[in-house]
Amino acid sequence: MPSFDAVSEVDMHEVTNAVDQAKRELSNRWDFKNVDVDIVLENSKLTFSAEQDFQLEQVVEVAKMALAKRKVDSRAMVEAGDSKAGKLVKKTFDLKQGIDSLTAKKMMKLVKESKIKVQAAIQGEKVRVTGKKRDDLQQVMALWKESDIEVPLQYNNFRD
Repeated sequence: MPSFDAVSEVDMHEVTNAVDQAKRELSNRWDFKNVDVDIVLENSKLTFSAEQDFQLEQVVEVAKMALAKRKVDSRAMVEAGDSKAGKLVKKTFDLKQGIDSLTAKKMMKLVKESKIKVQAAIQGEKVRVTGKKRDDLQQVMALWKESDIEVPLQYNNFRD
């Protein structure tokens, strides 16, 4: 029987590349000349720092654009907090990996309400969907894509 797994994973290599690209772009921008700005990636946590709040927001936007160019969904960034240290303003984001249980239950509920003839099961941090026809599985993928699920989804382990 055809099946697939829905997962939420972030390619950390691409994130590293995007952070490096964002740093290069910030070093070339004229509005950030002689401004103390930094992006730090450590253990799936991104920390942005700048001298002013509006500069910090621009740094975050530049990083999100770099992530988008690298095909990393910005919904994986979950804000962890703000802080002010000396003359710098900092903002921290966690990179969310895996599907939490509440989101998985929401996904299961959407499948059951849609009356598509498939079975969905939560398996740790992924959701496995099994059905008799490939078209039914594709309908489930489309259903989740159209819904308001706040985590980025990837589909792997497709079996026919």
